[in-house]
Amino acid sequence: MEFVHNNLLLVITAVASGTMLLWSFFGNRVSGITEVNTLEATRLMNDDALMLDVREDNEWAVGHIPNARHIRLGELSNQITAIEKFKDKPIVVYCRSGNRSARACAMLKKSGFSNASNLAGGITAWEQASLPITQK
Repeated sequence: MEFVHNNLLLVITAVASGTMLLWSFFGNRVSGITEVNTLEATRLMNDDALMLDVREDNEWAVGHIPNARHIRLGELSNQITAIEKFKDKPIVVYCRSGNRSARACAMLKKSGFSNASNLAGGITAWEQASLPITQK
């Protein structure tokens, strides 16, 4: 107890960082967001799922998943009608690492998109799996 008392700031920092780490692992499950890995995403893509990239324009220009649609996260709420025809079809949403795309999935679910999934690890995981990237 003396250690805790003498190092209260250190203990609070350790608890806060541990909580954030646990939330990164379990937060999407608690929020009801479905995650798919690169293998599942590839299967969905081959079955005509919409691949939705929510990164910024400069990130998109560097490279993206072939045939993906690009709508920046900040514009998604205004562009929902552009993807309305996918409301009942599978959508795989991705960003760089999976955080922004998780927020996008939550927005889509609130708008009635029942099959939106987050690509776990984002395009970084896609590249690490040696899957194709295009700049076209």
